[in-house]
Amino acid sequence: MGLFVRKVKTRSGATAVQIAHTRRGVQTILEHIGSAHDDAQLAALVAVAKSKIHAGQQTFDLAALTPTAPTVTGSRSRVLWDVLEAAYRRLGFDAAVDDDVFMKLVLARVVEPTSKADTIRVLGELGVPAPGLRTIWRTLARCVEHDWRDKLATAAYAHATRHGHVKLVLYDVTTLYFEAEDEDALRKVGMSKERRVDPQILVGMLVTPDGFPLEVHEFPGNTGETLTLFPVLRAFQDRHAVDDVVVVADAGMLSASNLNQIEDAGFSFIVGSRISKAPYDLAEHFDAHGGVLHDGETMESKRIMGVRENARQRRGVYHYSAKRDRRDNHTLDKQVERAQKIADGTKPLKKDRFVKLTGTRPAVDQVLVDRARQLAGLKGYVTNIPQVRLTGNEIVAAYHELFQVEASFRMAKTDLRARPMFHHEADSIHAHLTIVFTALAISRHLQDLTGASVRKIVRTLRPLRDVTISINGNEIVAKTPPGDTAQAILDAVAASVTH
Repeated sequence: MGLFVRKVKTRSGATAVQIAHTRRGVQTILEHIGSAHDDAQLAALVAVAKSKIHAGQQTFDLAALTPTAPTVTGSRSRVLWDVLEAAYRRLGFDAAVDDDVFMKLVLARVVEPTSKADTIRVLGELGVPAPGLRTIWRTLARCVEHDWRDKLATAAYAHATRHGHVKLVLYDVTTLYFEAEDEDALRKVGMSKERRVDPQILVGMLVTPDGFPLEVHEFPGNTGETLTLFPVLRAFQDRHAVDDVVVVADAGMLSASNLNQIEDAGFSFIVGSRISKAPYDLAEHFDAHGGVLHDGETMESKRIMGVRENARQRRGVYHYSAKRDRRDNHTLDKQVERAQKIADGTKPLKKDRFVKLTGTRPAVDQVLVDRARQLAGLKGYVTNIPQVRLTGNEIVAAYHELFQVEASFRMAKTDLRARPMFHHEADSIHAHLTIVFTALAISRHLQDLTGASVRKIVRTLRPLRDVTISINGNEIVAKTPPGDTAQAILDAVAASVTH
């Protein structure tokens, strides 16, 4: 007689798992183990059936065998949690902040960003013991009281410099709004990047060239963007005792005062420049070449920025792109078309570009149109780095890395839902952004290791569960085998860690 595990499809689409035996060519069902509705349940039931067969090979009493229903006593997304927890420890965050609750809040945010109260549900669904809500609030208070963000930023920098010094950092700001009627000391109405009039905060982020976060700071929502850069750089400098670093920022950070402060602190800079200065800066070039520009060409100029004792000469770099030229001219065509409709009286007068008033009648300002077309395709930069150190093309290439900051902001605002709509006190907002900063570091780290987005990693690994089944007083743990995509992610993590 041979005992075996029998799997058969039921009418409901489930897979029934049974213990059967064959005698003289006739199959007999000895026990029905259960019905599986997915791969994890099927693996668990098959494991139960095999364990019963092997455990009772010598004493299997067919007469005494009575059907018993297996009970699932636990289920855990072990593979996903192990990957996340290993990343947390690999970045040194466990040594920086020795707090298990904080780690769970961070990792749960990577899996499913939600409110702090709802994080308890997320952890429960993952099969991870969840802290109580009061414990969570106490953890957030300790985060602020003991300045955990400082410790985490130190650990992040140590990871970023494990193979050598960081020579270039990227900076940008974004706004996070609150659905609140009243302002307070931090949440203020200001210039919103999302064109909203709600109270908001300004968030400045410093990242490496590959987008790994080094610093995050919050400012009152009515703070000017230019006033955020130097405080973040000063905190970065004080924390890590660095100065020989190139800072790249967009044109919103451009002011003579900003650049002087950055230079006096020992930093080099590359900052986007408004191209309105181009006709004056490039007058000699246009006179010599008749305004002819070639794709990929860079031109340079010198410019005095600041007044009186604060005036300093800066190096200006301009880059021309034929693709940008086509895009700019397409936009200009649309703007001129709107201006012409206003001039013709077919569209009401608004603050449209290229519209001027001649007496009481609107008209198209052709002088402004011609000047704008002359600048189409140009992008300007200001730097204090001499040409012998970085060429114009290298300045342009370094600036283009700013998309990494934008990518990190998008990840923080979408994948990690950074907008702290449920937090009202400054300390709570600070603690929340510390969690988001830490979760972002883990997300960027795993993305770099695997080449997959953090959302794909979570979607792929979360269904791989360890299912604990109790039957006849015995507990069996069945593991869902990874598919090809999951195995590729796990292999990429393992290979990267090994090297």
